[in-house]
Amino acid sequence: MTSFTHPSPQSLPTTTDELVKELQRVRAENRQLKQALASHALVDRAIGVLTVLGQISPSDGFTVLREISQHTNVRLSVVAEYLLKHAQGAALPGVLLGELHAALARHAGPRADP
Repeated sequence: MTSFTHPSPQSLPTTTDELVKELQRVRAENRQLKQALASHALVDRAIGVLTVLGQISPSDGFTVLREISQHTNVRLSVVAEYLLKHAQGAALPGVLLGELHAALARHAGPRADP
């Protein structure tokens, strides 16, 4: 758990302009944190899809997701969103589908014959 320390009185904004700038900074930081949290949730869910689809570990699922992103030059969160839609029946763009198969093949463990 993180702890919060109060700023010293000397570091607190004192003028209206300083307060407005600080408020704008805090709001921007808040937006960025909300976006990061939403992106992280998408990525986690996509990793879950990959672990089931490829029968791989969550760690390998993240690696597969990262490799697809890097090899296609598509943001990780966008790849994650496509994979989640694919899990619900939507088609993957061809380049992502090809990279998905290639990455899963690189990380798939040995399969036992049924």
